[in-house]
Amino acid sequence: MSEIGRTATGTTALRTPRLVMPAAPIARPFNEIVGVVLLIPILLSVAAWNGFPIIFYDTGAYMLQGLGHVFIAERSPIYSAFLEWAGGRYSLWLVAIAQCAITAFVMVEFARAIRPQMSLWVVLAIGAALCVATGLPWYAAQIEPDCFVALVPMAIYLLAFGDLGRTRNVLLCVAAAVSIACHPSHIVLGALLSSAIVAMRLAPMRWIEANGLSQPKIALMLVALAAAMVTVLLANYLFTKHVFFSRSGAIFLEARLMEDGLIKPVLDTDCATRPYAVCRYKDRLPRRADTWLWMADRSPFRHLGGFARRGPEAAILVGESLKRYPLTNLIVALQDGALQFFWFQTGDGIVPQEWVLNREFKIAIPQQVSAYDRAYQQEGEIWFLPFNLVHVPVALLTLAALYLILRRVWRGRDWRGGVLPAFVLLALIGNAMICGALSGPHGRYQSRIMWLPVFAVALVAWPRIEGELRRRLEAKQATI
Repeated sequence: MSEIGRTATGTTALRTPRLVMPAAPIARPFNEIVGVVLLIPILLSVAAWNGFPIIFYDTGAYMLQGLGHVFIAERSPIYSAFLEWAGGRYSLWLVAIAQCAITAFVMVEFARAIRPQMSLWVVLAIGAALCVATGLPWYAAQIEPDCFVALVPMAIYLLAFGDLGRTRNVLLCVAAAVSIACHPSHIVLGALLSSAIVAMRLAPMRWIEANGLSQPKIALMLVALAAAMVTVLLANYLFTKHVFFSRSGAIFLEARLMEDGLIKPVLDTDCATRPYAVCRYKDRLPRRADTWLWMADRSPFRHLGGFARRGPEAAILVGESLKRYPLTNLIVALQDGALQFFWFQTGDGIVPQEWVLNREFKIAIPQQVSAYDRAYQQEGEIWFLPFNLVHVPVALLTLAALYLILRRVWRGRDWRGGVLPAFVLLALIGNAMICGALSGPHGRYQSRIMWLPVFAVALVAWPRIEGELRRRLEAKQATI
């Protein structure tokens, strides 16, 4: 249409030109593929700016296990294998790209399932906004399994409630299995969320229909969970010729109980009659779990066998503490989970790592050491306060928005509209309780999943946001 029109008096006037993007709904396969491809560099933006993928303290251990094929009890063999499968031996950029590709795929499918008519450009804009307003890009391109935490609930939700077709379902099933298998805490989270879905599936059909709900599908979700568990068992067997899920779970829990003062009373009572190896250190135990596990110069942990041999005694002490002080343990675990729920600043542990990792890097990937050393992270040039002045308020506002959405659902009895926000909230609570109670609260544990509620709220609220934007645009055009 011409930009030239006539006024009421018949004179010619120029209309204000408008740049209109093509609709490009994300539901169209071509737009879907383009969305995934274009999201990958957006998610890689922080690593590209840093000059190297983001590194964590644990990265070296994962590399030693995955690339050097040395069993390390405290690290997931599946993520270690992922490093090799993704090409980490040649370049950690390949691993970062693979992680961002998986994340982009799940994000696009999530948007496609919830808002199929949403424009590709809006999805990309939301992805870019998440990279500014949340810790998403710091985890998506970090050589650490943290990037998969948020993908666990997203993939499970899609497998249960999405209608995506055979090919997408198979790919999502694989993504879910990999995400769940990459860390023991992910397995617990996946089992928790799957149990909630199964409970909904088993609810009486009359109740489901009366509340306007639809029965979730559970087959592929359970296949993904089972595949993840079997893969972990198989990987552990291939390394050790023994079948087990984890040899470090009791050790991490012992450290958390030690920090919370729930191991010392057991030692005070039992050391006179039971020959625990730790008894000779009971009056000088570190006050922090991290000190006990990682500070060799301040902790007797390594002298007691470390992760390789500490497990059996740790399991006994944890069992005794839980048996003798069940209520205290429950209260403290709930406190740790509640603290973890609201502790989500970005940047926890993203510091210079040469003193931890240089040896492993020089052995495993010597050709990448130069680029690694020149990265802003290793030079100590990253200051997270400005990021957290954005990330933390956005996370808090999103939690408030989730509450308001669920309150509106409750008041309006719109149970169908409440499934997604309730599921996201369950994922947040589950992650906080699992990490806080099993390992003790740390900022990164909740930070790495906090982009999920922001994404979900944006998708849920988009019709209202879009309507308000259209109303304002029309009002502005009416005044021209």
